[in-house]
Amino acid sequence: MIYEDFASAQSFFLWSTFVVALIMGAVVNKTNFCTMGAVSDWVNMGDTGRMRAWVLAIAVGVLGVMGLEAAGMVNVTGTFPPYRQNNLVWLENVLGGVLFGIGMTLASGCGNKTLIRVGGGNLKSIMVLLIIALIAYFMINPFPGSDKTLYSTLFYPWTNPAAVTLTTNQDLGAMLFGDNAATGRMVMGGVIGGLLLIWAFKSAEFRGNFDNILGGLVVGLAVLAAWYITSNVIVNADGETMSMQSYVQSWDFYAPADAVPPADVAPLAAQSFTFINPMGQTLGYVANGFDRTLLTFGIMALAGVIAGSLLWSLISRSFRIEWFASGRDFANHFVGAILMGFGGVLAMGCTVGQGITGFSTLALGSILTFIAIVLGSAVTMKMQYYKLVYEADATFGKAFITALVDLKLLPAGMRKLEAV
Repeated sequence: MIYEDFASAQSFFLWSTFVVALIMGAVVNKTNFCTMGAVSDWVNMGDTGRMRAWVLAIAVGVLGVMGLEAAGMVNVTGTFPPYRQNNLVWLENVLGGVLFGIGMTLASGCGNKTLIRVGGGNLKSIMVLLIIALIAYFMINPFPGSDKTLYSTLFYPWTNPAAVTLTTNQDLGAMLFGDNAATGRMVMGGVIGGLLLIWAFKSAEFRGNFDNILGGLVVGLAVLAAWYITSNVIVNADGETMSMQSYVQSWDFYAPADAVPPADVAPLAAQSFTFINPMGQTLGYVANGFDRTLLTFGIMALAGVIAGSLLWSLISRSFRIEWFASGRDFANHFVGAILMGFGGVLAMGCTVGQGITGFSTLALGSILTFIAIVLGSAVTMKMQYYKLVYEADATFGKAFITALVDLKLLPAGMRKLEAV
């Protein structure tokens, strides 16, 4: 996809993102694809249908990236964000993942589900979106009149020293196969993707559920489509072809004198869907008067998912205005949004951004984040259940320990509350 000028290339880059996100938003709404719901179904009812749909999306992403990368059709190493960087921020991945998992449980859904609910008329999710956006923005951008961010103030001094600098990139192919990283990525991608695919389709009930299969398949393919598009938009600069990122880095040599470059070059790199940081980007875009130089892949992805969800809501006549049922409901969503904002940026992604997009690169940090999100969400759900059943008798400590016993993370002899 070679364009004769940067404006045309950027326009395709942004609008193709919107179209893919639009399709994904409509299908996610239609099929009720929900990562928080997947954990809830598994923990509370033993139903793994939506969990298998999530795993199917991951398998499609892993196998697709393996094939496309081997064919030289995508670049998932120099990406935005840098999933495969050799700096493994494992503490931020785990802490951020746990915070995000707790937050999405309290706020009735992850970042993607929040956008889907907004498109479906859920006013609660608008509040969640605004809170996440505010925190995500200031996690990365400094406070007015300061050089400090929420991240540099609250986390960097004690989380960054725990980071490990690897001798290779952190994807499993490079870590396990060293100089033969390309071969390693094919081997590990094939093995992991294949095992995930087998597990997803092992269930006869899942195989018979059209919506779960459609949801997992479309979300996985949407992630692949974004990887492909953002890796292959090329600008022809005076006979020399280069990526959009390279073109902007050489702006003064090639761009017309009256042209204005994008505000940041990083968001022009190869990337795929993630939703927490883009919420912050969207806030900055709106606050700066819809300045076109601030328009990014993430902002278009966010708008596309909301529009797709709205479209399906109108077609299916499922659009419903929903508000908080009680003060407790408001408090849960408020706290959940705060935790998702901190956790999503700290972990460098959400259930889609790390759990599918990052996982598709086989980055160790992404896999750690995925596990941490599921763990944080599952423990929170178990604790909520025990506190609901036992009320005052279920102290935080008792509910927490019993939840870990139920999840087989502690021995049965440590149980503090009777199983129900």
